Amino acid sequence: MSEQVRRALISVSDKSGVVELGRALADLGIEIVSSGGTAKTLADAGVPVQKVGDVTGFPEMLDGRVKTLHPKIHGGLLADLRKDDHRRQLEEAGIAPIGLVVVNLYPFRETVASGADFDTVIENIDIGGPAMVRASAKNHANVAIIVDPADYSEVLEELRATGAVEDETRRRLAAKAYAHTAAYDSAIGSWFSGQLDDEGQPSFVGLAYEKLEDLRYGENPHQGAAIYREAAGPGPFGGSEVLQGKAMSFNNWLDLAGAYQSVALLDAPAVVIVKHNNPCGVAIGSDYADAYGKAFSCDTVSAFGGIVAFNGEADEAAAQAMKDVFTEVVVAPSYSAGALAEFAERENLRVVRAPLPVGSGSDVRPIPGGALVQDRDLVTESSDSFEVVSAREPSEAEWRDLRFAWTVAATVKSNTIVLAKDLATVGIGAGQMSRVDSAWIASRKAGERAVGSVMASDAFFPFPDAVEVGAEAGVTAIIHPGGSIRDEEVLAVAESKGMAVVVTGHRHFRH
Repeated sequence: MSEQVRRALISVSDKSGVVELGRALADLGIEIVSSGGTAKTLADAGVPVQKVGDVTGFPEMLDGRVKTLHPKIHGGLLADLRKDDHRRQLEEAGIAPIGLVVVNLYPFRETVASGADFDTVIENIDIGGPAMVRASAKNHANVAIIVDPADYSEVLEELRATGAVEDETRRRLAAKAYAHTAAYDSAIGSWFSGQLDDEGQPSFVGLAYEKLEDLRYGENPHQGAAIYREAAGPGPFGGSEVLQGKAMSFNNWLDLAGAYQSVALLDAPAVVIVKHNNPCGVAIGSDYADAYGKAFSCDTVSAFGGIVAFNGEADEAAAQAMKDVFTEVVVAPSYSAGALAEFAERENLRVVRAPLPVGSGSDVRPIPGGALVQDRDLVTESSDSFEVVSAREPSEAEWRDLRFAWTVAATVKSNTIVLAKDLATVGIGAGQMSRVDSAWIASRKAGERAVGSVMASDAFFPFPDAVEVGAEAGVTAIIHPGGSIRDEEVLAVAESKGMAVVVTGHRHFRH
């Protein structure tokens, strides 16, 4: 057990709960030292507080950039009171030890997220705060460091009980403090690298995550797993909430990510059903019940135990349309009261509410000893940039379905073939090593529904065999990136079957 806490330093950007904390510390007879806005907040609330400048004998300067960087502060933070020599040096210098430090940092990430200009962001890089946090965490044998208001109550409970903070608590707080500064510095480094005018990817990409909770297991029962959030961020999917159902599993979260990112690309009302991280049914309907029915019809077998994603408010009619199908998870940005009541009758169904994801930023994929970083693949090309290379122009209905099928194909694992009709997938071939196998799978899934459908391929056709499979199934139009040395051969086969052919110039591999 450390010595009793007699002196605390408080300097926080996030002032939630700080007045209550200050009052509680003062009631325990603990002297409070503070700076800047925190000192004013405490003083205005009637909490006795000593300003940092009165301790150091040196006023704040340079617009507050220099406040706590002084031996009379850092000496009190770094002294190891277990050493007689440290005690002697403190006494000779007239420095009182500090046993509790409450510090959180300038809102750098929030300032960046607000779209502030370069100079404003720079001013929100904290200097003294991280120095105090790191010093206190290093000396955690003597100092309790709090960076999160959520820890106020536990520390106060221990102070009230013994006047000190337990060794185990101080170690845990120190670990949290180092994670806090590491994430902060990582955010600064990543932002600064992104400000450079160099072409290509940034020279530094910092990733910082905080654990939300352990999961039962990973993709398989022998694998440990947990879910994390970006440090200081709102959480997965911009702040998702599990409204009902069993605890989410690793695979639930993974499939939810695939479903939700896919449905966000489509016009409302759209539904995506995902199984094993691949869409098995996608549709745009007249309403969400209609869209769900069309998506489900694409593959009624694979949809069993799937993830269903809506890109708008899921209503009661949509919930009722799902009633007879076993579904693991449903996700939407909002739900009507009727939908929630309908879902509540299925206690094992996990219902997740989350903002629709915004497809921007970098795609980071860890590999042994490093990572691959690329721009996130977005379907930004439009019909205006597509080229009709066949003699026959697609009909209006074919154009509608070609655009839809092209967007869906970009979200399916490669090699990908998507057959679509009336703004709904009727067959999907995913993740095959050869494109013709994907075409066979999509055609077999579609059956008679393939007649009059369109075909989308996420990459060019290396041979005309997949086109021949589509033609035999009843496909009338094709969309693909083009770029194969056999494009003319592929086109010739398609035209011999009366197909319209559109080339996009963009590939959407998804490994």
